[in-house]
Amino acid sequence: MKSGFEKGIAAGVLAGAMSLSGVALAAECIAPANPGGGWDFTCRTIGKIMYDIGVVDKPIQVTNMAGGGGGLAFSHVVNDRNEDGDVIVAASSATATRLAQNAYAGHTADQVRFLGAIGADPGIIAVAADSPHASLVELLDAVKADPSSVTFAGGSAAGGFDHLKVLMALGRTGFTDITRVKYIGVDGGADAITQTIGGHTQAMTGDMSEVVGFLKSGDIRVVAVFTDERVPGFEDIPTAKEQGIDIVSVNWRGLYVPKGVSDADYRKWSDGLARVATSPEWAEAMVANGLAPFTLVGDEFQGWLDGVIGEIEMLSRDIGVIQ
Repeated sequence: MKSGFEKGIAAGVLAGAMSLSGVALAAECIAPANPGGGWDFTCRTIGKIMYDIGVVDKPIQVTNMAGGGGGLAFSHVVNDRNEDGDVIVAASSATATRLAQNAYAGHTADQVRFLGAIGADPGIIAVAADSPHASLVELLDAVKADPSSVTFAGGSAAGGFDHLKVLMALGRTGFTDITRVKYIGVDGGADAITQTIGGHTQAMTGDMSEVVGFLKSGDIRVVAVFTDERVPGFEDIPTAKEQGIDIVSVNWRGLYVPKGVSDADYRKWSDGLARVATSPEWAEAMVANGLAPFTLVGDEFQGWLDGVIGEIEMLSRDIGVIQ
């Protein structure tokens, strides 16, 4: 049996090893998808700015945890990290949609604490650079003429936020046979774009930040952005409204923490997120990635989100996604 002194030495060695590895001291941001998508962008960009402006004193570790359209990460936090004050998780409108539709195996929004959102990622529909569809209207007309001829790929599960954008756009044209619309849900926007560039699907439905790199490389064309006005820095991309499709759909970018964290830890992270929102670094990141300003933090955001989840649940029942 070890003496108290020996136990103390052992504990000190373990603590030292953990400090050297950074495991015990560095905060972690979980991106519930593969690298390259919107959740990955949220973790890496917000995490870096938090370090740069002094919210945290060590770089935030990013962990990619793809699976279940965010459900794997949600379950992991609820079941295994409920009181961990050093973990934050990327969230978006897709998170709210899946929670509203009971897509996380019985998990509910009140099992975590949402910190807030500090940017709105405009919804888009993109096609491969060599696609025959030159506009959103042409693409939707092709679906209406023969739903089997067009398959959409998106980073959310069937019935999720990306899928709903397509259905709402088609609904504005009078098309109501939504069960015939072909949609493939993959783990993240990057995977959806890859499917479209490779010719496996005819269009990608997602968000502006997910396609910026592919736009610059010339691999894709964005046929519409779902905002009231054209996005600064991307003025050559027409809005859906300009093309006669009256839809505005944006994807907020934010974070949540485990339900069981202390109020002090919650305030630390929510105050930190608010600092990021007002920083020049975040302003630059929004312009570079096609984000629009959208800041709701703390209790104000939680109250707003509760209402949004209720609305999504109602819409999902109306279109038959859930019973």
